[in-house]
Formats: sequence, C-alpha cells, structure tokens
Amino acid sequence: MSKELLGALDVLETEKGIKKEVVIEALEAALVSAYKRNYDQAQNVEVNFDQRKGDIHVFAVKKVVDQVYDSRLEVSLDDALAINKGYELGDDIKFEVTPKNFGRIAAQTAKQVIMQRVREAERNIIYDQYSQYENEIVTGEVERQDSRFVYVSLGKVEAVMGRQDQMPNETYRIHDRIKVYVTRVENATKGPQVFVSRTASDLLKRLFEQEVPEIYDGTVEIMAIAREAGDRAKVAVRSNNPDIDPVGTSVGPRGQRVQTIVNELGGENMDIVEWTDDEAKFIANALNPAEVLDVIFDPNNERACEVVVPDYQLSLAIGKRGQNARLAAKLTGYKIDIKSESEASAIMEAEQNDTPAAEPKADSLAATEAPASDAPAETEAADQDVTSEAPATDAPATSDDDQPTA
Repeated sequence: MSKELLGALDVLETEKGIKKEVVIEALEAALVSAYKRNYDQAQNVEVNFDQRKGDIHVFAVKKVVDQVYDSRLEVSLDDALAINKGYELGDDIKFEVTPKNFGRIAAQTAKQVIMQRVREAERNIIYDQYSQYENEIVTGEVERQDSRFVYVSLGKVEAVMGRQDQMPNETYRIHDRIKVYVTRVENATKGPQVFVSRTASDLLKRLFEQEVPEIYDGTVEIMAIAREAGDRAKVAVRSNNPDIDPVGTSVGPRGQRVQTIVNELGGENMDIVEWTDDEAKFIANALNPAEVLDVIFDPNNERACEVVVPDYQLSLAIGKRGQNARLAAKLTGYKIDIKSESEASAIMEAEQNDTPAAEPKADSLAATEAPASDAPAETEAADQDVTSEAPATDAPATSDDDQPTA
C-alpha cells in the first residue's frame, strides 16, 4: 500500500494541483480518528506518515508526571528515566502502538481522504475560475428549465437564472446559446453556485462595451441606465473627447451598433441620450423623443421638477402606460411632472390673477422613482390623467413609439 499511496499522491500533485503535504496532513488527522474509533482508544495519539517509504506509524503520547492517575495519558518520572536519562517532568514521550492490521484501515482511510481532497480541489478550481467572471458576460447553453430556474451550462459548472432574471419576451429552449451576465458566484456546500441574469442593467452596459470600442476604452462613458427588460431602455452617455459625439458613436453607422444589441436582447428598444452636467438639459434629453419646452425645478424638493411640452407631444412625452416618463425619472433620479403647454399657461395665468385655475383639459403625468402599479390602466394620455409613481415593474408594457432612437 505504501508504494501505491506515494504514487497516488504524486499523481494528485501533478494532475490536480493538490500539494502532497496538504493530503498527508489531512490523512494523518483522519487516521487518528480511525484508530480511536476502531480500537476503542481515548488516549492522546499521533500518526506519522513516512514520505520517503510510505510507512504509517501510530504513537501514544504520554506526559511525564510525579504520580500517574491515568496510564493512558501519563507516565511516571521513574519509567521515563528508565527509557532516557534526559526526560524531565512535563515532557511528552511517544510510544509506538501501531496495530498489526492497521494497514487495511489506513488504506480505506487514505482512499476516503484523497477522494474528499480531490472533490474539494475541483470545487475550488471551478470557484476560482468563475468568480473572476463575476459582473461579466459569458456565453452558455440552455440545459433545462423548471418552474423556478433556467439552467445554463457554462462548461464545468451549471449556472441558474431565476424568474426575475429571465426576459419576459424570450422563450428558452434546450441547446439555445445565450449571453448571460454573472451576478454572483457562491462557494456553497454542494459546490460552486453561479447565478446569471438577462435582465440586469449591467448586462446592457457590457453589451455596449463589446460593440462600441470607444465605450470599452473609456472615450465614451455610460453614466446611467434605466431599463424595462425586454421592452425598452434608456442609456445616458457622455464623451471624454470633445471631438467625439457620444450618441452617434454609440448608435453606430446606420444604427448598426445599437441594432446588434437590440437583436441580442430580443428586440428591446434603445433610447441613447447625451448626459450633461446641466440637469435641466439632461432631463429634457431623457424624455427623448419628445420635445421639451421648459424644465422648472421645485423649490421645495430638490429632486423634483415640472416639465412643459407642446400640447401635441404630451402623449409622446408620457409614453404608453407612462413608460417614457417612468424611464426618464429612473435615468435622471428626478420626480418628473409632465404638463402640456396650454395647461402650464393656464396655471401660470391663474396664479398671476390670483384665481383658481380651471380644470386642465389635457393630461399631465408625475413620474418618480417609486415602484409603478403592476397593472396600470391602458388609456390614451390625451383623454384622461395618468399618474405613475415609478420605474417599471418586471412586466413592462409595449409602446407604439418604441423604436431605436439616437
């Protein structure tokens, strides 16, 4: 067994990268437990493994004392001096107690320890390999699906994609090749567990980095993303080079760059807008494709504003089910109250005359960063008031004006 064990340790170190010393240390600890269990011994024992010959020796360790109370743990000073004149009180003496048939037990224990170490090493290798892909995009193959997860093979590990991470406009079939964003990697008891997503906003950011070299090298920077996965997204970009147009660069010639991303995300529409330090201008840009006449900030709330748009563009500014305003609010971080030009004029005139304003005929919408209703009423914005308190939920609405827009 000694030669076989030494050979197995050498193979482990060469092929699996498991150091021989680590296995031997674990083996010695396991053999101590095996000895006590199989021979019903409770004394203090040590197991030494001879790395040159492969021999295994078991020693009982006893302490030198004046008076012996437990012969399994103690030895008298007289008996110790009979062995060696150099022993003193408090010294530890090792007595070999290796059983004749201990080789069989040692072989079984060694096999268990080696298998355990191999499994642990493989888990650590997989964890180390995929933990470096955390917050990155990887390509995987759909293996199976149940009521909770879509299971995606990434090679040596199977990743899971929860329902909240699945695109509502996509159907996943076995053997489909999909790009996923690694949200986190956990070194669980049963092995490394990788969690991936298709709805994360950072997936969109990584896709732009892949398609737009200027974004990858930092010349153009993505400042904010607001996304209703599978339906529509708004991306705010700025250029660190005054000679480069950030929006045009991101869209690409004839929209080729952004269209590649739209296709990858199953037709999710993109509004790419320019980010600027001028907050009023940024809010106006965020409401693209609607035209904005004025942005009036609320003196009582630093994160709220009123936006005035032409009467004929009120529905466009709000968007179906308030989607355009909701995404703009999430992108800018402002509560946005959208009013038509005629309504804003009526209110201003009423304030100047110090008389109550008449009920507005057109619609207005307040978009904030609070969650929106799960099932908003589907009405035309020009027919009645629509109020949205927030960014979209996981069931985004479709929009007639959802086209890739620069």
